[in-house]
Order: sequence, then C-alpha cells, then structure tokens
Amino acid sequence: MTLSKLLTSSCALLIGGALSVSVINASEAIEDGHEALDAYAIVDSDSLLGSYLAGRLARSLRDNEAAADYYHEALEKDPASTQILEEAFQLKVVTGDFPEALRLAKELAGDSSDYKIASLFLGIDAFRNGRYDESESYFISAGNGPIIELTARLARAWMALDQGLAEHALKIVDDVKSPQTPGAEQIEQINRALIADIGGLPKTAASIFAKLYESNPGNIRLAASYARHAAHNGDFKLAREILKPHLSDQVPSPLADEIIGQLDAGQTPALAIDNARDGMAEVFQSVGEALGGDRVIDAGQIYLQLALFTKPELPLAHYALGELYDQAGNVRLAAETFAKLPESSPFWLNAQLRRAYALSALERGNEAKDVLQALIKAYPKDMRPYYTMGNILRSNKEFAEGVDYYNKAIELLGPEDRSHWSIYYARGVCYERIQKWDLAEKDLSKALELDPDQELVMNYLGYSWVDQNLNLKEAMRLIERAVEKKPRDGYFVDSLGWAYYRLNDFETAVNHLERAVELKPGDSVINDHLGDAYWKVGRRLEANYQWSLALGLDPEPEDEAKIREKLEKGLVEDTTTRAALEDGAELPQSKTQQ
Repeated sequence: MTLSKLLTSSCALLIGGALSVSVINASEAIEDGHEALDAYAIVDSDSLLGSYLAGRLARSLRDNEAAADYYHEALEKDPASTQILEEAFQLKVVTGDFPEALRLAKELAGDSSDYKIASLFLGIDAFRNGRYDESESYFISAGNGPIIELTARLARAWMALDQGLAEHALKIVDDVKSPQTPGAEQIEQINRALIADIGGLPKTAASIFAKLYESNPGNIRLAASYARHAAHNGDFKLAREILKPHLSDQVPSPLADEIIGQLDAGQTPALAIDNARDGMAEVFQSVGEALGGDRVIDAGQIYLQLALFTKPELPLAHYALGELYDQAGNVRLAAETFAKLPESSPFWLNAQLRRAYALSALERGNEAKDVLQALIKAYPKDMRPYYTMGNILRSNKEFAEGVDYYNKAIELLGPEDRSHWSIYYARGVCYERIQKWDLAEKDLSKALELDPDQELVMNYLGYSWVDQNLNLKEAMRLIERAVEKKPRDGYFVDSLGWAYYRLNDFETAVNHLERAVELKPGDSVINDHLGDAYWKVGRRLEANYQWSLALGLDPEPEDEAKIREKLEKGLVEDTTTRAALEDGAELPQSKTQQ
C-alpha cells in the first residue's frame, strides 16, 4: 500500500488502536548528548506509516539524524512516494550526507522540476563540476519565491563570473527581485559589489560599498568586506577608518582585528571573496544566517549546508551552523560543529568558547574546562575565557571557584562600560550563594548602576533583599519593574509573590504565587513558597500538597530539610512584620488594597 493511501486511512487506524506513535519522555532519552532512536516508541514500527510518522515526529523535535533514518526506512517501503523522497532528500542535506542527498535529488529531478531545494542542490553540483549550461538550467528551474529567487539568481551571477562574464553577472544581479526586507537587499548589493571587485570593476564596487556602509556602518561583515576592498585597492587609510568603530578591547571583533593585524604587519589584506566558488558559497551562507537570525531554523540549516556543499571548508558556515544547532537545543551537534573551525579562522576563539558551553551542557564539564584552560594559556590577556570559565563553574554550582575566574576577568575589563553589568551580576550571584552577602550586594548594585534596565539584576537583588527582610520598599520597586518587563517569567512573578508574603499580605502573595506555579510548575522553590502562603491563609491541606510537590522536585539539601520539617510539624510562625521596612517608609499598596 502506498503512503498516500495509508495516510487517507491513518485516522481510522490510530483510533482503532492498530498503530500508535508516542514520545516516551523524549527529552530524557538523550544520553551523553546522543538522541536515542527509542525516544520515539513505535508500535508496529515495521509498517510504512509507522516509519513515516516516527520520522515526522523526530523531525518536529529537530532530531534530524533519527528522522533521516526513519524516512530512509519509509522510502524503502514506498520508493514511489515523491513526498517521502523529498523529505528524505532534505534531511540528507540537513545532516550533511551529500552523496546520498545527490542520489535522491537526481531521483526527484527525474520526476519533476517542482522541487526547489533539489534544483539548487543539483545546480551547485553541476557548477562544481564545470557543467555550466546544466547548472544554469537547474537554477532557473528552482522557480519563483522570495528566497529562491534571490539565491538562484545570485548563484547564476557567480557562475557567469566564473566564465569571465562580469558585466553579464552584474546584469543578472540587477534582475533579482529581492524580498522587501533590508537584509535581502543588502545581501543582493554586497554580492553585486563583490562581483564587481573580482570582475575588474573596482570603481563600481567602491560606489556600492560606500552607499551600503553609509546606511549601515554597524554591520561588521559589511565593514570588513569594504575595508578589504579599500586596502586591496591601496587606500589603507580608508580601510582603517571603516574598521575604527569595530575596534574595541571590550568586545573584540575577529574580522576587524584580523584585517588591522595584517595592515600593521605591512600586508595587503585579500578581498573578502576572491573566486566564484567562494562567492556562490557566500550566497547560501548569508541567506542561511539571515534565516537563522529570524529563527527559521530548519530552512537556515538547509541553506548553510548548501553553502558547505559548495565549499566544505567554509569556516563561517560551520560557525553559523553551530549556532543554529545550539538554538535548536542540539548541543552535541553544536559542540561537534564548533570544533570543525580551523585555528586559522578569525572565529576560532569564539567557536571554542561556544564549544565549551556546549560541552558543559552535555555534562562533560572536565572537557569544557580543558578547552578553556588551553584558551587561557593561549590568550592570557583576553577576559573572555576567564569569564566563560566563571559561567561554567557557576552553572555547576562551583561558586567559590567561579569567583576566582570572575575576579581575573574583571581585572582585564579595561574602561568601564555598560555591557559589563553581566560579569558583576554573575560574580554577585556567586558571592550570594557562598553567603558573602556584603560583596554580593555590592556587585549586584554595581551591575544595576551600569545598566539600570536589566530585569535579571532587578529581580535577583530585589528577591535577595526580600528573602532577608532588607530594604523591602526598594526591593518591591525593583521586582515590580522586572515583572512589568517580563510578566510571563515565573521566577519574577514568584519574587513578587514572596515580597508580598514578607509584607504579611498573604492573600495577594497567594495570587501571585499561584500564577508563578502556573508559569514554572517544575520549580521546587516556587512550589514551596506557595505552600507557605497557603498555610498562612488557612489552606492547610493545599499547603501540604505544595510542599510534597516541592519535595519531589529536587530541592537544595538545606531546603529539603526545611520542607520535611514543615510536612511534619506545619509552618512555624515567624516574626516577619511590616516593621521590616525602612523606618518611616510607606508600604506599597497591593492590588487588593487599591
């Protein structure tokens, strides 16, 4: 039976119980960062529909490797299904299995010219092998549509340049109907400038670059390409002026630093793109990055893999792909992809830092620390490896050790900057957790002084004051501001509820804490707080229920002991009163009082 016939009757099959596909706690079925196929419990997994639905489920969870295996199984059972064939092909592209993707693309192309990604893939393959007429045909057959139109025509332009037809290449770019977005137009115009540069039309390139840079001087990729153009054509002063806004000891720019280093050494930097194959790869890479930036992750991965099919050793595509894997929650693939950048790449240090975070998330902390120790040895004056080590130690609750690395990072910060709030916040959290409150309060206040709009700091400082019955009026003001900025953050809403609890306004506390539990049902502290509030308003059974829930949610050891005592004896009356406010301060009115 074909897939289409099976899908027609699938509802009846599922209702009748003949087949079911379910996830058995898929998020917990990942061991050592490898997604297990048995995360998708397939009943009757030998059936066509079982394999197909399992593949769709795996793909919806962005487990592309498992999805590719299931679609392969489904395709073996129904090789005539173009629907399965197309999805299997796309998954082979996404997972980087280019030989198999090429075989499947040829099958799709033989059936119809309606498969856009297959046409792009085959166009790239023909171009790589010098079959220009065939490549042109495939790119044209990719069809219409905002993204396809942009990428296919720009790919054709680079192919024309590869044949020595610079003027014709520029004409093809001029015919591009870009999507009505600034990003798409910029991709189009940058490619136009790069083609002009390589095609021996430097004045045309200079005019395009100058216009683009004037409208968007903050774009480092554009600035780097423009600076390379200027330096390559002998205007070293202009190259330095273009890059000046991107030179900072606080937030180093790998692209800018690389060019300035070459200029300081008396070298002439190469153009950003110096051949047609690199130019075509740049097209797919820039579109993939743009899609990823808009959180269109699946399409972004496809276009970045097309860039790597064009040029396998393209460092920026590997870096961008690693970022997309990270966004999608696949930290194993993120770590593997960041590791692929060569040390010669200006993005190598950034990739290693991202790799360390990914390894830590995989609970491979010792590997992460080894990566960072090597970076600290290689870059002793760069604060980022120290800061990253501090963050990883903090996430592993190694707070005292984290302070040591934050101290070193702060020593290397240089002139004070608004962006430094995060490092003072991070060190303040560590100080608070090792019960050095005076130092914690100083750092958290410093972080808020540097950037008064950081709701994370508002909440942490406000909650810490509330929990210690300190500065309650100011604490309430900070927490309320944090909740206004992020009303659906369960931790912030919990802080607000706990503040009202500390003020003995228990009814209002219950309202906010119930909302916090709705937003973060799996947090032990929030459930514990709600239990305390229920007890205070006389809802004793509900209080015990919330404490029991909190006990089952892996509380900290000291919290666990307190919760067990409350379950045994009830809540011991405390001495918290409104007198904990600053002398003479007025209480903020709760919504129930207004």
